[in-house]
Amino acid sequence: MDKRYFSEEHELFRESLKSFLKKEVVPHVDKWEKDGVIERFIWKKFGDMGYFGLTYPSQYGGLELDLFYTVIFLEELQKINSVGFAAAMWAHMYLAMTHLNKEGDERIKQEYLASSISGEKIGCLCISEPFGGSDVSGMRTNAVKEGDYYILNGSKTFITNGVYSDYLVVAAKTSPELGNKGISMLLVDRETLGVSATKLDKLGWRASDTGEIAFDNVKVPVANLLGEEDKGFSYIMQHFSLERLIMAINAHARAEYALDYAINYMSERTAFGKKINEFQALRHKMVERTAEMEMCKEYNYSVTYKLSRGEYVVKEATMSKLLSTKMADEVIYDCLQMLGGYGFMEEYPMARLLRDSRCGPIGGGTSEILKEILSKIIIDKKTYKPAVEV
Repeated sequence: MDKRYFSEEHELFRESLKSFLKKEVVPHVDKWEKDGVIERFIWKKFGDMGYFGLTYPSQYGGLELDLFYTVIFLEELQKINSVGFAAAMWAHMYLAMTHLNKEGDERIKQEYLASSISGEKIGCLCISEPFGGSDVSGMRTNAVKEGDYYILNGSKTFITNGVYSDYLVVAAKTSPELGNKGISMLLVDRETLGVSATKLDKLGWRASDTGEIAFDNVKVPVANLLGEEDKGFSYIMQHFSLERLIMAINAHARAEYALDYAINYMSERTAFGKKINEFQALRHKMVERTAEMEMCKEYNYSVTYKLSRGEYVVKEATMSKLLSTKMADEVIYDCLQMLGGYGFMEEYPMARLLRDSRCGPIGGGTSEILKEILSKIIIDKKTYKPAVEV
């Protein structure tokens, strides 16, 4: 336990969460992976345990705990060997709910944030588009105000919880002539006429429902505007730091899980009359990969600490995601190799872990986009400023 970041209360929470996941989630994971559907009962159980409310205000059912409880939550979710299940949980909890909490008015918080914390409502965040991907400013989805409604048209894709969620937090252009300065965030109920979703078939993250969503003349009440009109891009950018840090923490946690599993396997597997953890080439490979994982983990904790103190960490969080997701892919690749033929078998965890991890350098901003953002900060000396919180 690193006492700079984690107290005894944190560690008690970790142990409690581990036992909850082992009892309530692990027995169902293979079914959810196979079916591509996470059953609703588990969302309510997470809500009942307070997990969705870790960092949220108490007046809506939250626990107002520090960000290192979130670190523990993310780390342990990576170690049940279903990154898709983990993604469904954190996409609800930190992508959709963050916008409700930061930009939603009191009615929205009472009606949607509280029921999201309790696990009764599931949310998703809709930013990426079929023609845009990481190019947020190039989005085509638009919302035209007519009286008390916005008329929403367009499509979104690669949306985690995009099929089975109850509400959608949607980025749309309300003033297209302003480019990225004309984007607004709208809260859309799933049952609204004109909303449709198609489930996507993915390489990994198979337990989670990833959808392509279409909006066909959807009437969204003006009252469902989140924050101010045309301020959406700055809200998105502000919250991206948290998303990138989450994906970095996920990466170091699944790499750690893979290393623990592989090193334990190597201590039991015999070849040529000795345990394979006695072969120097294999020992050194595991040492190198462990060092890389520990370096990323330590840096991610440092960035979490800065973010928890209110620092604007767009540079650091971008670096965290860029390096940690690359590291995790390389670690898991080598850990699978240590298992030989068994690494390639679905009954062992590495095959699924390898597939699941591959989304790390893609989702939440591709590594290529992150490098360009960092180039602007490091080489062009560009500074990014936080949006004024509503």
